[in-house]
Amino acid sequence: MRLIPFLFILYIISYLDRANIGYAALDMNADLGITSEVFGFISGIFFIGYFLFEVPSNILLQRYGSRVWIARILITWGIVSVATAFAQEASHLYIIRFLLGVAEAGFFPGIILYLNFWFRKKELARTIAMFMTAIPVSYIIGGPLSTWIMDNIEWLGVSGWRWMFILEGSPAVILGIVTYFYLTNKPEEAKWLSKEEKTWLIEELRKDKEEHEGKKEVQEKDHKKALTDKKVWHLAIIYFVYISGSLGVGYWMPQIIKELSSFLSNTQIGLISTIPFIVATIAMNYWAVRSDRTGERKMHSAIPLVIGALALIGAGLTSNPFLSMFFLTLSLAGMYCFKGPFFALPSMLLTPSTTVVGIAVINSIGNLGGFLGPYAVGLMKDSTGSTGAGLIFLSAMLLIGFVLVLFIKNSSVQAKSTSQKIIKKTV
Repeated sequence: MRLIPFLFILYIISYLDRANIGYAALDMNADLGITSEVFGFISGIFFIGYFLFEVPSNILLQRYGSRVWIARILITWGIVSVATAFAQEASHLYIIRFLLGVAEAGFFPGIILYLNFWFRKKELARTIAMFMTAIPVSYIIGGPLSTWIMDNIEWLGVSGWRWMFILEGSPAVILGIVTYFYLTNKPEEAKWLSKEEKTWLIEELRKDKEEHEGKKEVQEKDHKKALTDKKVWHLAIIYFVYISGSLGVGYWMPQIIKELSSFLSNTQIGLISTIPFIVATIAMNYWAVRSDRTGERKMHSAIPLVIGALALIGAGLTSNPFLSMFFLTLSLAGMYCFKGPFFALPSMLLTPSTTVVGIAVINSIGNLGGFLGPYAVGLMKDSTGSTGAGLIFLSAMLLIGFVLVLFIKNSSVQAKSTSQKIIKKTV
């Protein structure tokens, strides 16, 4: 109750500030003369900056502590997000979006690492899912909010899409300051826990750590080892193809909906866009709880990917607006169900010496898919005149991810799962 709701709000602001360009595009593209291909590049270049600074940011988080570094991330990305409102041409957006990626780099893996300081392994999938529910919720809130601002606020003669960036970027700066005073780095420093609570939590985390390490000595953290670990790269490639599909749909959702009807206002598009994310929110939390209850991670990561892929094929092939929305909803539900079980895998597959930097590597390499997905959809839309071909391409990426998950060795995952079940029976 102390940590998750606050982190949840931070992640809503994070995704709102990176994804609201999809709603801005409804008016911004015409104002600045931006083509579909250029918009795809503008959306994706965020992840180039994100990739280049992800691992260094996570290393600095360890040096300065979660409280200080997460506060820094929030303040800088808020300032850059507000600056988007002052772009006058596509080249300005290239620079600003790249810098936004640089500013936000390290936030997500930093939070995942932070959660590992506070929660036992057996609770991580549902904890991560609760935190990551902020992603679809950010779309649920951001769609109607962003489009309403665009349609109704033109203060001082400034376009609504520009005010959207100013009004939605400012909360990150404010919450960055709050973060510095609110977050606690580790349980040992938590003044808001009673002595009994603190002792219990520290002891539980110690036992959990020993179990994960197989009762061996803790190895010294080795950043180079994480960069060459085959399991890290296997997981990173899976996350890369997943992100290609997920963000390819997420950034283009407003324009996909706009294609379905020429009579919808921006606000109506924003409201309709919430439907898939409401369903995805419910589905991802159910699926994560199921994964935690069974202790199974591999197939709980694989099945959502194949569902998402097949649904995207359906969305790409149909021209019926109701069927299109059904398939888009099903695909997003599948893709979001993947998140909780997948991010419980690194701590089960990797050694303690590679987990910290390994999570950052997985996230940074994976997020390069955030460049490929949106750009590929834009390129194909300019070539074909619709987003259908782009959606089929994204489905192919998800199918690749499904196959790669199946290649994860069962022995690595099942050994940990079995040991947890034995502990439960003993208790």
